[in-house]
Amino acid sequence: MGTSVQVTPLCGVYNENPLSYLVSIDGFNFLIDCGWNDHFDPSLLEPLSRVASTVDAVLLSHPDTLHLGALPFAMKQLGLSAVVYSTEPVYRLGLLTMYDQYLSRKQVSDFDLFTLDDIDSAFQNVTRLTYAQNHHLSGKGEGIVISPHVSGHLLGGTVWKITKDGEDVIYAVDFNHRKEKHLNGINQASFVRPAVLITDAYNALNNQAYRRQKDKEFTDTIKKTLRSDGNVLLPVDTAGRVLELVQILESCWADENLNYPIFFLTYVASSTIDYVKSFLEWMSDSIAKSFEKTRENAFILKRITLLVNKSELDNASDGPKVVLASMASLEAGFSHDIFVEWATDPKNLVLFTERAQFGTLARMLQADPPPKAVKVTMSKRVPLVGEELIAYEEEQNRIRKDEVLKASLIKEEESKSAQGADVSTSDPMVVDASNTHSLLDAVPHGGGYRDMLIDGFTPPSTSAAPMFPFYENNSDWDDFGEVINPDDYVIKDADMDQGAMHVGGDMDGKLDEGSASLILDTRPSKVVATELTVQVKCSLIYMDFEGRSDARSIKSILSHMAPLKLVLVHGTAEATEHLKQHCLTHVCPHVYAPQIEETIDVTSDLCAYKVQLSEKLMSNVLFKKLGDYEIAWVDSEAGKTENGALSLLPISTPAPPHESVLVGDLKMANFKQFLSDNGVQVEFASGALRCGEYVTLRKVGDASHKGGGSGTQQIVIEGPLCEDYYKIREYLYSQFYLL
Repeated sequence: MGTSVQVTPLCGVYNENPLSYLVSIDGFNFLIDCGWNDHFDPSLLEPLSRVASTVDAVLLSHPDTLHLGALPFAMKQLGLSAVVYSTEPVYRLGLLTMYDQYLSRKQVSDFDLFTLDDIDSAFQNVTRLTYAQNHHLSGKGEGIVISPHVSGHLLGGTVWKITKDGEDVIYAVDFNHRKEKHLNGINQASFVRPAVLITDAYNALNNQAYRRQKDKEFTDTIKKTLRSDGNVLLPVDTAGRVLELVQILESCWADENLNYPIFFLTYVASSTIDYVKSFLEWMSDSIAKSFEKTRENAFILKRITLLVNKSELDNASDGPKVVLASMASLEAGFSHDIFVEWATDPKNLVLFTERAQFGTLARMLQADPPPKAVKVTMSKRVPLVGEELIAYEEEQNRIRKDEVLKASLIKEEESKSAQGADVSTSDPMVVDASNTHSLLDAVPHGGGYRDMLIDGFTPPSTSAAPMFPFYENNSDWDDFGEVINPDDYVIKDADMDQGAMHVGGDMDGKLDEGSASLILDTRPSKVVATELTVQVKCSLIYMDFEGRSDARSIKSILSHMAPLKLVLVHGTAEATEHLKQHCLTHVCPHVYAPQIEETIDVTSDLCAYKVQLSEKLMSNVLFKKLGDYEIAWVDSEAGKTENGALSLLPISTPAPPHESVLVGDLKMANFKQFLSDNGVQVEFASGALRCGEYVTLRKVGDASHKGGGSGTQQIVIEGPLCEDYYKIREYLYSQFYLL
């Protein structure tokens, strides 16, 4: 049998709940994603709590709450202690996302599910990998290789490839095939014919307009509102899709020289952009090339002002403005408060750029038709004053006194127990005070005396240092003095980050100065909440800027990948069933859509064997160079070595002749450029490449063949036998390797 693979969804199937899945490969348990929603409902994590202690490694795919929001809580409360793997941007931006979530809630509630220390502790376990880096696991995971690849959805977003014995398990959710301003799309060629593909059905029923058309509609809608003297609110995530919106607005404002102010408002806005500036190598080719030519960083923002406190926005000049504020769900954060203030003005616009989570205020406002009024809770944290402050201080004093008393009692008990252990009748140097009167009675009165005989000294077994504290130095010494361990003097990255937390705004700080001041504010406070009914008179518009492939693209990509077995997760029941039926017909016969905590066995039906290549065989093989690799025909027969291992031996009969094989993958667009560089007039016409006056090249066959690109596709050259024909054929052959 092949590599054993079992998949168990823990959250996020047949709905749009957070993503969390247990994938077991030959007994090694991966937790892929550890998401939570903006309600932070602990009941969603009950399936995770039952398996958290068995997890061997955690793989994080994206730096947003839906993919990693439960990590601090799971590490603190659920017994999750496995090593975590992610890319550098997912680690950094995910950390800032969780800071923003915590601070947004701490200001409006007594949030106690996790703390900033819990967030730091959880992210200290993260091992960062680069794209296409093969990381070999050890110990229990010996033989397993994990590798992150571009997903195209968020900065650092990952499609995970897990390989064991030559079989690939691909986890690809929330991917995007389209190139955007700041991100490249998914590289489909890296995932052809995997043994198992785990993907989502989130967009299986949605189709999108072209990017340029969307961008123009987006900016035109905003400009129309601003020119009508209205304000525009964009509820956004902390450090995810907001980066694409920032680039679109920066570009539009620069091209049209607009002067309307734009504000990016989160508790970690400055730190987010500071980190993003250093992640250019993770971004699109266009941003990288632009930096190489002009040395200008695309995220040095000239038109957008970064804010970390709403008071800064309140103090801004009057007039129309654009505000990108977290959270996208409107459940908490600055966007919630701004919506309440601006919703009653018909001139204002709330522009949603992603589908909101179920049960949130934003999802309610995205309904068709939207509600005319909504009930909201306005909460804020205020310092205690007067009698409340006095009562609080008295309570704190009482608690401190109780703690001091408890500590002293514990210390006294420990002291008594230590003394009691030392008091022993076998020790002639110790006199029991409780029995002193009996000894005195035995001494004759009238000036008599009593001799005491001390025969040696035996310390009690429970005493660590019976005479005085003495600690033996067990350090190692060599000819040059004491041997030191350099690791004892290394300042760890985590310690440096912890020390830099209070220094906001620079690259080494995790929190902005304004956010750090909120943490350092230890004044006694309370949360005051009021219920309001808000009349929704402003405009509400939804435009899809989620950065996910749409239904047409998903189906095409799945056909190209052609997995042997397919597992569908994360999508509504309708979308999941629709994609399942399509894939059963057009992709592969083994399609699964499991329920929560339903374990499905997707072990490959193929058999994998390890064989040795004998020296006799290899001595007669002729290799040819193919890029960075060498390839050759091998004719052999299976046999066994002396120790019983399988081996490939030279064939005992003459090998049959081989047909010539052209090895390579021709991209018509690249070949067009090659011909043009060599002086051939060339153009695309009706899907074919017209070369010169007489010759035409075309690809024939099923481009979505289930075997990927290695099926029935052929390149046909048509035209009369002339000089141009032979020249172009020679150019065509030069693009391949003849084997």
